[in-house]
Amino acid sequence: MIKSVSLVGAGNLATQLGLALKKAGIPLKQVYSRTEKSARELGELLECSYLTELENLKPSDLVIVSVKDDALHEVLKQIKTDAIVVHTGGSVPMDILAPYFKQFGVFYPLQTFSKKRNVSFGPIPICLEASSTAVYAELEKLGEKLSKHVQAVSSEERKTLHLAAVFTCNFVNHLYHLGDLLLEDKGLDFELLKPLIQETAQKVMTLKPKDAQTGPAVRFDESIINKHLNLLSDQPEMQKMYRMVSESIFHATKKK
Repeated sequence: MIKSVSLVGAGNLATQLGLALKKAGIPLKQVYSRTEKSARELGELLECSYLTELENLKPSDLVIVSVKDDALHEVLKQIKTDAIVVHTGGSVPMDILAPYFKQFGVFYPLQTFSKKRNVSFGPIPICLEASSTAVYAELEKLGEKLSKHVQAVSSEERKTLHLAAVFTCNFVNHLYHLGDLLLEDKGLDFELLKPLIQETAQKVMTLKPKDAQTGPAVRFDESIINKHLNLLSDQPEMQKMYRMVSESIFHATKKK
């Protein structure tokens, strides 16, 4: 049974996952970060000890590793434990843990996280994978203390899920940023777009995204599209993106 957890990493996901574990009454033993400032800040927030050297990691039932993908191997080889060790990466296979640990798995909350914005874990899907049925059962029990949506997702499936998440979250947010820049250039407020953003997001809660699509690109209204392209004549990268996305929308929505 998982009675104590250590966090390796102090970034956005580790911060919000740590807060969720604390709220659920799961004892947090330690927080690790390679920088003392980050380790100390998260340790104080979670009211647990912190460290900057993994050789000083105390025993716990579960070690959650939440670091950048390119730092994962270097971090994993420094962890010496008999505990269950999981990573939280969306596109990293579970087997990366196999050379280092006897019990391992993946604990992947599918959400966008920021240190300063607290989230409720209740509706967040937690995707699990484990080295054995026994480890899976332990991770499932822990996941169910945080979320109403816990399910098995293989490494191959998780890669596709993470890719889809990049399209629907990271790319969409970047488009918000570009829209904000266009408005800012004309002295207009991004607040004007927020009801539109909210309604667009709400529509896909009940409709397939294809069925929710509107705008000039759906009908390929060349008059409006060309006006928009002319407005972007001094911004060739945005103009190129507008043309490419408009063509993609038109071809995707006309398909049966």
